[in-house]
Amino acid sequence: MIFNNSLKNNLQKTVVSNLFFVGLLMLLNINFATAQEQELSWDELAGQYECPEWFRDAKFGIWFHWGPQAVPEQGGGWYARHMYMQDVGKQKFGKMANPYHLQTYGHPSEFGFKDVINEWKAEKFDAQELIKFSKENGAKYIVALANHHDHFDLFNSTYHEWNSVNVGPKKDIIGEFEKATRNAGLKFGVTSHDDRFLNWWKPAFGADKEGIYQGIPYDARLTKEDGKGLWWEGLDPKKLYGPAPEDRTPEIIEDIKKNWLKRHIELVTNYKPDLLYNDGFNFTYGNYGKEVTRTLYNNSLKENGKIDAVMLLKRKAAGTVNEVESGGSNTLREYPWQSEITFTDWFYKKDRHLTHNARTILEMLIEAVSKNGNLLLSMELNPDGTIPNEIKKSVKIVGDWLKINGEAIYGTRPWTVYGDGKSVRGEDVEMVEGELRNATESQKHGEHFNQRTTATPAFNHDEVRYTTKGDNFYITVMNPKGGEFIIPSFAKSSKLSPGSLKSLTQLYDGRKITFKQTNKGLTINMPAVNGDSYPVVLKAKFKKKHYKA
Repeated sequence: MIFNNSLKNNLQKTVVSNLFFVGLLMLLNINFATAQEQELSWDELAGQYECPEWFRDAKFGIWFHWGPQAVPEQGGGWYARHMYMQDVGKQKFGKMANPYHLQTYGHPSEFGFKDVINEWKAEKFDAQELIKFSKENGAKYIVALANHHDHFDLFNSTYHEWNSVNVGPKKDIIGEFEKATRNAGLKFGVTSHDDRFLNWWKPAFGADKEGIYQGIPYDARLTKEDGKGLWWEGLDPKKLYGPAPEDRTPEIIEDIKKNWLKRHIELVTNYKPDLLYNDGFNFTYGNYGKEVTRTLYNNSLKENGKIDAVMLLKRKAAGTVNEVESGGSNTLREYPWQSEITFTDWFYKKDRHLTHNARTILEMLIEAVSKNGNLLLSMELNPDGTIPNEIKKSVKIVGDWLKINGEAIYGTRPWTVYGDGKSVRGEDVEMVEGELRNATESQKHGEHFNQRTTATPAFNHDEVRYTTKGDNFYITVMNPKGGEFIIPSFAKSSKLSPGSLKSLTQLYDGRKITFKQTNKGLTINMPAVNGDSYPVVLKAKFKKKHYKA
């Protein structure tokens, strides 16, 4: 009996104790859940933000900057604006838009950009095949255009009737890209360029200043009622082009900003991108842009337990990553950044030569990575959704190079300096089409649009860039040629030197490279190269490891 009572008391104590811990655990879970549900302010998020490791490791992304402006074969990347302009002024890249439009479609008072949108069917668009091709050729993340300056959404927007589900392809372009990207195990991003549409569309409210159509208003002046019996019946042109300039009161502008906010909250919530790029130097519409970014980051925090998303801006701002358009950083940066480039005018046009080929893409990629950055390549598409053959050829070459040399790119970190050679030292700086291309001198002219292009003179044969990964050190020879050249940074007497070089091999075939390290520098004897060569990566092992891991 005593034994039974003792046992009973112990059991009661155990039950009470267990109930206490269960209650405590439930309380902790409730508090944790409450903490998880509590959204942080923008200042709180920006204060703790660090660029995600996935972005730093990825290095190379492909961007599908594609939409209805791809339909016209000529006219530049701002076709929707320039088709309404008899004189494009200094924007010479759009000079063919108006004459091409008149010849191909007719006068913009009768056939405007809204009608160009209707021509865009994307009939061969296969997101899965495009993502497969991108992944096979080295892309670690995919980015897609959600809207351009033309104010047309490429996603299922419930707050904007002019979108790709309602008009044109009748497809959720962003939705299909997002699904295919996730299935491929890659990170997914979206870009928005919509904030400037009001000023950008002003020419659409004008009229010809001369000729037989002089004074006849373009189609932005049409009303919803004008569409009765036409393909766009029920759609309001003012929802696409915005209100006429004379009708833009402060209240109407504020409503437009609020609509932008709703659309983009929907974009980042429904498609859960890992990356968002707003094409501007500041947050779109100020605090409205910050609110979208706040939603992006809070969504990521809930999903991943940390902020694992990236917001890109063209200026350096707390809580964001810096983007450089059609150019690259002139210096090795402490914080990660991204370079973006495209083949022609952002939308594929047959009247423009390709700005880039495999050589220049690799040069921009290697430059960016050596300076703690990434490269995002806009792979322009035909209007039907297929890749133009000349672009496909260049991307395949880049992919083949990365299959062999990716070890020196993916997951690497920069060294103390990004490279060596004449351009780094500021010697023999050359001019191309009025632009300074090499680093030291171009610092005086900014970084946007300082890219290397097919018109840029080749690098000198002593030009090298550096990356590191763990105990490995990579020297990429940008324009190799058989024979000797010297790297002053690796002189035994140099404070920069990583130490005594133990071995040097070509990454692609393991061939040992002969070298001599003295107080003047590291002399490398490159094997003979037949004709022009793409960059060659040398893998170095040093006895001392003073470089960053």
